[in-house]
Amino acid sequence: MLSNLYNEVIFDTIKLIKKKLIFKFDAGTSRGILREHNVYYLRIEKNGITGIGEAAPLFGLSIDAIPEFEKKISDFVFQLNDKEIIDLNLFPSIQFALETAQKDLENKGQKKIFDSPFFNLQKPIPINGLVWMNTKEHMKNQIIEKISQGFDTIKLKIGAIDFAQEIELIAYIRKEFSEKNIEIRVDANGAFEPKNALEKLKILSDFNLHSIEQPIKTNQWEAMSNLCKLSPLPIALDEELIGNFSKKEKENLLKAIEPQYIILKPTLLGGFEKTTEWINLAKENNIKWWLTSALESNIGLNAITQFASTFDNPIKQGLGTGSLYFNNIESPLTVENGTIFYDKNKKWNSIF
Repeated sequence: MLSNLYNEVIFDTIKLIKKKLIFKFDAGTSRGILREHNVYYLRIEKNGITGIGEAAPLFGLSIDAIPEFEKKISDFVFQLNDKEIIDLNLFPSIQFALETAQKDLENKGQKKIFDSPFFNLQKPIPINGLVWMNTKEHMKNQIIEKISQGFDTIKLKIGAIDFAQEIELIAYIRKEFSEKNIEIRVDANGAFEPKNALEKLKILSDFNLHSIEQPIKTNQWEAMSNLCKLSPLPIALDEELIGNFSKKEKENLLKAIEPQYIILKPTLLGGFEKTTEWINLAKENNIKWWLTSALESNIGLNAITQFASTFDNPIKQGLGTGSLYFNNIESPLTVENGTIFYDKNKKWNSIF
């Protein structure tokens, strides 16, 4: 297992490659519009074998999404090449990249990160279809498209347009499809105010939704705990988990808030080892969970998807983000009929 102090990554050389991913559309969130996303690949080599990992911090969300991130990761690469010990506790996306690259290297550099049925047997993973914030009409078109593509779980990002219009969209789905046919999740990204959040949750609960992610902003533990106790709609923590790295911090958060679900993004949480710790604590506290990607390219998505397939978790995962970009790296990752699978008939394009 890796630790925060990286002096145990064994390699001959390590290189850094930057790539600017371009969205196919204006990706709306409650924190603003996303049009492009810088990602950084760490390429480690040992005895002619190459392992690749991806660091892709999200500005406005990741704790390491800082203006000087590019200099920081360049410095880390220089230090690692000099076999120096480095502390990555405040750089979870780099932890994720190094952990992925090392696992890829250990598995002979074939993009096999975990020994799993997803990679070995092309076993599909059920996922949700994501509907981005936009105008009401555009969101409605996205919903129709996702359902026509075979998704039976739809996730809507809400909080950017008028709440009444968002309710109309949800009512549209429910008019056409019962909860037995289409599962609906909503993600508020902290858009609600604590003073009126419960009222909005009660309105949303009339539509038999699966859950709501992060209804209010982070670091309001008492208010969030009260919502989890009083809400007729199950609540999932997402952004709330970011920045809590020690086991004690994680335990304190889960026991203080007692959410129904937690949502895990390895890029934001510090890699697979730290994400596994969240999973184990969730089980101990009878909290359900699922994994999602955080707008990584297919390099990061491949790692997270393989990680997800190592668990026996019946909940739909949030792993359908590979088609967001014009210039993503072509890969065997294939989304079809509401699932993602690893099609070994397809090849990886080089990132170099």
